[in-house]
Amino acid sequence: MSIGFIGLGNLGTAIAKRLTDTGEELTIYNRTKSKVEHLGYPIVDSPKELIEKCDIIFICLFESSAVENIFKMENGLLSADLTGKTIIDLTTNHYEKVLEFHKLVDEKAGEYLESPVFGSVAPALQGLVTIVTSGKKETFDSCKPLLEKIGKEIFYLKDEGKASKMKLINNLCLGSFMATIAECTALGEACDIEKSSLLEILGVGGGQSLVLKAKTQKLLEEDFSAHFSNNAIYKDLHTLQDLAYSLNQPLFTASVPKELFGKMKKDGKGEEDFCSIYQLFKD
Repeated sequence: MSIGFIGLGNLGTAIAKRLTDTGEELTIYNRTKSKVEHLGYPIVDSPKELIEKCDIIFICLFESSAVENIFKMENGLLSADLTGKTIIDLTTNHYEKVLEFHKLVDEKAGEYLESPVFGSVAPALQGLVTIVTSGKKETFDSCKPLLEKIGKEIFYLKDEGKASKMKLINNLCLGSFMATIAECTALGEACDIEKSSLLEILGVGGGQSLVLKAKTQKLLEEDFSAHFSNNAIYKDLHTLQDLAYSLNQPLFTASVPKELFGKMKKDGKGEEDFCSIYQLFKD
């Protein structure tokens, strides 16, 4: 079984490394070869060449427009014969656009799994992310052993689009928790409570969460190098509001965090890790 990978950003690079650490050999495609040459993987010239060479292709891109481009560009995935090929899309896609991707791949006789990842760089390197997948059950079953190399918890939601919706709902928790933790941290410092003690107490108190566990060290060191960016959470919360609007379902707790992350983007800090929202409250 040969595996291809498209999308070597922060998360994609971590997942690709995890796959190679567990014995898989990868071939990759990137629009700009020079950005990925240092990773040491064989590189092809187009998505078409990649999927002709490989049985399974992972896609891990920023948003649905980038995925659509990989499908429809000259020498894109759809220009190849997809019979017997499987595309596992780890991207956090728009809940409507992902339905089109299922249809496009099916029409070309390929298999498509929407499989958004819950987690960022550190757990991805250890194979500890959560993956929620929608698509054909037989395709999911055949790919599950591979997914288990990169994910600790694997869930299957059969209906197309549900995995993408679940990811957006999860990121409401993620963004809200991060904003609250950041504000608590800044408030505690204003009360002259040492940051390390403050975060330790929050970690066994009301702030206990995967978010705080993952971001404690970064908050202590004020290390805002991106594992999951402000741009990414802002995009996801915006898409979540699209979803709520389509359901005529009001969202209350999503609104303020979304605009806070939007402020970070406006301030030129979109590429920083989303824990850097702490700066808004500290300043």
